[in-house]
Formats: sequence, C-alpha cells, structure tokens
Amino acid sequence: MEQQREKTQYLSRGLLILGIIFIAANLRPAITSVGPVIGAIRHDLSLSNAAAGFITTLPLLFFALVSPLAPKLGNRIGQELTIFLGLLVLMVGISIRSTESPVLLFAGTACIGTGIAIGNVLLPSLIKQRLPDKLGLMTSIYTTVMGGFAALASGLSVPLANGLHLGWRLGLLVWAAVCLLAALLWIPQLRVHGHNPFSNLPDTPGKSVWASALAWQVTLFLGLQSFLFYSTVAWLPEIIVSHHISLPTAGWMLSIMQFISLPSTFMMPIWAERMKNQIALVIITAVFYLVGLAGLFAGGNHFLMWTYILLIGLAQGASISLALAFIGLRSKTAAEAANLSGMSQSAGYLVAAAGPFLIGDLYDHTHNWNLPIFMMIAVGVLMLIIGIGAGRNRYVSGKQQ
Repeated sequence: MEQQREKTQYLSRGLLILGIIFIAANLRPAITSVGPVIGAIRHDLSLSNAAAGFITTLPLLFFALVSPLAPKLGNRIGQELTIFLGLLVLMVGISIRSTESPVLLFAGTACIGTGIAIGNVLLPSLIKQRLPDKLGLMTSIYTTVMGGFAALASGLSVPLANGLHLGWRLGLLVWAAVCLLAALLWIPQLRVHGHNPFSNLPDTPGKSVWASALAWQVTLFLGLQSFLFYSTVAWLPEIIVSHHISLPTAGWMLSIMQFISLPSTFMMPIWAERMKNQIALVIITAVFYLVGLAGLFAGGNHFLMWTYILLIGLAQGASISLALAFIGLRSKTAAEAANLSGMSQSAGYLVAAAGPFLIGDLYDHTHNWNLPIFMMIAVGVLMLIIGIGAGRNRYVSGKQQ
C-alpha cells in the first residue's frame, strides 16, 4: 500500500512537472514567431513600421492589464483552472489572428496577450506552492523551455511561411497545436487543486507589495529587460538586414541568438538561489547586453555580428530568468509571490510595451537604426542601475533574509 502511494505521488508530481514544461513552451512562440515575418505582415496589410511594431506591443499591453487580475482569479477558482482557461484563450487568439481580417489580427493578438499573461503570472507562484523544494531548478527548467521554444518559433517562421509555402498566416497558426497539447496535458491538474490555493497561506505581511520599494525595483528590472527582449525580437532581423545580410539568415540569427540564451537561462536561477545576493549577476548580465548592443550600433563584418548576437543572447537568457527568479527570491510565501508576480508583470510589461512601438516609430522618423539602438543602450544602463537594487538580500515585506 505504501509503495502504491509513493508511485501515485511520483506520477502526480511527474504529470505536474510535464504540464509546467508544456505550458512554458507556449509562453513565447505566439509572439517571437512574428518578428521574422513582420515585413510580410506589414506589406500585406499596408502597415507602417510603428503599426507593425504594435503587433508585438499589443500582447505586452494585455500583460499589463491582465497580470493584476490573474492572482485574483486564481484565488477565486484555483490556479490550475485559471491556467487552463488561459491556455484556451491563447489557442483561440492564435487561431483568429491567422484569418484574413486585419481587425481579427489585432483581436487575436489581444487574446494571445491575455492567455500568456495568466501563465506568466501564475506559474512562479504555483511552483513556489506545489514544488517549494525545487524552486530554483523548476524556475531554470521552465524559463529554459520558454526560451527554447521562443527561439524555435523565430527560426521556423520564415521556413514555414516561405520554404513550405504556407504564408505567414498558416505559419503562425502552427503554434495553436502546441497550445492544444499543453491544455490536454494540464487536464489532470484540474482535479488536484480546485480550491483556493492561498486559503491556508498568509498574505504579504505588513504592507502591500505595491508600497514596497524593492517590489518596484523587481518590477522595473523585469520591465526593462522585457523592453529589450521584445524590441530585439521585433526588430533585430530588420537591423541585421540593414547590415547587408539576407532576411532568412537574419531570421536564423535571431533564432540562434535565443538558443544561445538557453545555458544562461537555465543556470541563472540556480546560481541566484545559492548566492546571498544577486548584484554581481545583475552587473555581468548588463555588461554583456551593453557590449552587444553597442556592437549593433557600430556594425562590422559577419564575425563581429555573430559576436554581438552571442553576447545579447547570453544577456537575454540571464536577464529573463533572473527577473523571474527575483519573484520567488524576494517573497516569503506563495501568496506574496503571486502578488509580486502580478505587480511586476503588470507594471513591468507596461514598460516593456513601449519597446517595439517606440523602436519602430524612431526608425520611421529617422530612417536608420542608430537612434533606436541608442535608445536600447540607454534602457540597458537603466536596467543595470535598477537591477542592483533588486538584487539585494531582502524580502518585499521589508525583512532581511
């Protein structure tokens, strides 16, 4: 009987981990698959660069709108069911985005932002609640999977659209199948925790996370690194093409940049959990980012371009996983983690939402990439300053660890 109980527990834990992995696989491809084909979308729909950039900006706006609501909905109907509903909304969004209507393109993109926001917010708190002994490792795993599928989506967009002659609409629709698979794998979790996941957990002690200076530093660090990530995902292929490199090659450079990020994505939460504070990790990450962006500004031959891509990729992987690790490291309970996650991914993604649109608008006005890249460098410097504060050895409740 005891052995049977242990087998059941292992199976339940394995299904949970598998479900988390497949949910993570859906938290970026619907967005990162757009960048390499944004030129075709812009041409087919007669959009300006700023309007085309809004395709990437719109999900981030919905991240900002939905993120504060996700913990409340999870509190009411359960995190597991809320995540499942998020997957369904995401699948619907991917599907209607690929229709002929420009209106449905943006409506579907809004649904994509809503679905992803729910997973973004609730996965860190769900891991802290149900796998607290594996917080660093599971954060590493899910952020690595998230980055890996983001990279895969960027690399496959042009081959699917042009190589297989699917066009950009059907090429983007492919990711609905991955979303459906994740939803099916998540169904067993709907029977596990249908009740209030925070009912027996203390809320944020002392004060709201919105009143915490440290919480704002975590929020801005996440927002600024996301500003850089989504700006590069949206516009890096166009920047690379301006250096006389073909579009298919530029698409694969974007994809490889994201694959390069995977080692740092995986290792950063593990290192962060072991360290008393994470200030050194913030500095190293920011330096890599700034050197890579300065290289894009300066230009150069193919070897130098690959060097810049390598540095940016490592910095991207490190910064996103460090930002998500901060949510668990700076909070004492799952409830506090959910509140910090909702805050950081609301206000943070509001900052990030300005990125693709602003970069595209700057290019529309200047007709070169110098000022847009300089803007990204300035954001990288600000990320460094804010990150040093976020890396301190404290909780958002005001207590030292």
